[in-house]
Amino acid sequence: MTHVVTENCINCKYTDCVDVCPVDCFKEGENFLVIDPDECIDCAVCVPECPANAIFSDEDLPEDQKIFLSINQELSKTFKNITRSKPSLKDADKWKDIKGKIKYLKR
Repeated sequence: MTHVVTENCINCKYTDCVDVCPVDCFKEGENFLVIDPDECIDCAVCVPECPANAIFSDEDLPEDQKIFLSINQELSKTFKNITRSKPSLKDADKWKDIKGKIKYLKR
């Protein structure tokens, strides 16, 4: 089992989740974070820390977000590791509740 960063993170990239991760399994892209499924220990401490409610257990992924399981797996191989929080993206609060953001994902 693993946890998965979903669409709500796109163009927000809050990093509150990074500080609480005991195994540093988050990876950072230009406008999105992912969880490396090979590193995640399924502790769930990141879930309540995400202001955008973008993190789910793979077993609890909403149907329309299941594509993000493979996206996290794929991008965790190329995104760089992030171990400390950073400021969110400039318009994060504006973007966090917008649906259909997958088209904005920068790989």
